[in-house]
Amino acid sequence: MPVIRVEMFAGRTREQKKGLAKALTQAFTQEANGRPEDVHIIFVDVAKDDWSVAGELVGSREQSKPNQ
Repeated sequence: MPVIRVEMFAGRTREQKKGLAKALTQAFTQEANGRPEDVHIIFVDVAKDDWSVAGELVGSREQSKPNQ
């Protein structure tokens, strides 16, 4: 049973996740010769203050950007 775990910033809609699940399942079955019914996908929504890049919280990085 393949498990695909997708961690991303919170905010995607149910429809976006549904489309992504379909695309990931199709890609896995084509490239890895799997069966769609065996593919499990777990979506994990992460708050930007719970994600860090280069030692800085992403939420803090966005707040410090000048307005464009």
